[in-house]
Amino acid sequence: MRNVICCKCVRCGREYPAVPDITTCECGGILDVIYDYEYIKTKLSKEILKKREEPTMWRYRELLPIEEDTVPAGLRVGMSPMYEADNIAAELGIAKLYIKDDGINPTASLKDRASAMAVTKAIEAGYDTIACSSTGNAASSLAGNAARAGLKTYIFVPARAPKGKIAQLMMFGANLTAVDGSYEETFELSKAAIEKYGWYNRNAAINPYLGEGKKTVAHEICEQLCFKAPDYVAVSVGDGCTVAGVYKGLYDMYKVGFIDKIPRIISVQAEGCCPINTAVMTGEPWQPQEENTYADSIAVGVPRNPDKAINAIKDSGGICVNVSDDEIREAQKYLARKAGVFGEPAGVTATAGLMKLSREGKLPHDAVIVSIVTGNGLKDIDSAIKAAGEPKHCKNDLKEFEALGFFD
Repeated sequence: MRNVICCKCVRCGREYPAVPDITTCECGGILDVIYDYEYIKTKLSKEILKKREEPTMWRYRELLPIEEDTVPAGLRVGMSPMYEADNIAAELGIAKLYIKDDGINPTASLKDRASAMAVTKAIEAGYDTIACSSTGNAASSLAGNAARAGLKTYIFVPARAPKGKIAQLMMFGANLTAVDGSYEETFELSKAAIEKYGWYNRNAAINPYLGEGKKTVAHEICEQLCFKAPDYVAVSVGDGCTVAGVYKGLYDMYKVGFIDKIPRIISVQAEGCCPINTAVMTGEPWQPQEENTYADSIAVGVPRNPDKAINAIKDSGGICVNVSDDEIREAQKYLARKAGVFGEPAGVTATAGLMKLSREGKLPHDAVIVSIVTGNGLKDIDSAIKAAGEPKHCKNDLKEFEALGFFD
């Protein structure tokens, strides 16, 4: 890969060749893909991007760790819509708000970006089987993308995973194991199985290439804003891989000269499970926490990518905010009714953070902000019904309908 220099450990700095099946450093640290931005600038420009018709994440292939002759595998991922939400911006007291709806991806979450990269790299490396652990979205996205690419999958999820995600996994033909335990226990079982059977590892904090897929959401944000960088990008945070990917994508855009500043990250976690934010806010090393939130996709008490996540928040001059489950439910209804975007609980947690910061008077009035919705609300119908309420019932009778109270 002429555009890639190496993979470098974020902990000890050791460098490795960027082979397709590389995982972590010998010291246990996570690897980061290091690019030759000067070379990339000779191959990619705003004018070149403008002429490209391919509406997928692969339109940024010069900034991605794939061989020049690789044909990307998986589903049609990326170029999700970004909506102006002027009505919400006015209520938040800011200049501009954009909602980036990544729940529109093929399996209805941002994780499709990582999984499309995973199956592509697995094929480059010659594997026919790929595996991961997940709270749900990474699993279903892997199963769908692998099915399209013709790869076999072994998936491990906590037994608490919502039925919508379980249904996707079963329909895609994954070899699914629901683990009676926490996400940490689920991860450890997947790790042991992958090591024993030699499957390609899709676990995002183990495989350095998956964040490179996730970062394309930031590339798109910049392009959709005509390369006028926003002031802030708000992200829901669980294991830290997504927020690290978002920062990496913004960093890419800055290094190739497409934007003139790196936006500040707003890292939003659930109060019941916020080890990354706690570490940033206290300045202390992160500590494991209980997974005490109904936002299952970010209920990660032992984050697998804390180093990159913490660095992303700090390096961007970011802000951390923790929100309650009630605030997440409020944001879920608010975003659906004000912007027409139906996000799952974890998917709207970033917006919940903006709402809380607004109430506390912590958002600058001239701020331009992008809030990423990472997953569709149909992933977790039970939670949505609890947040929005049950429908009203009546018989086929107009008077009975009028008595329901819609016009009071």
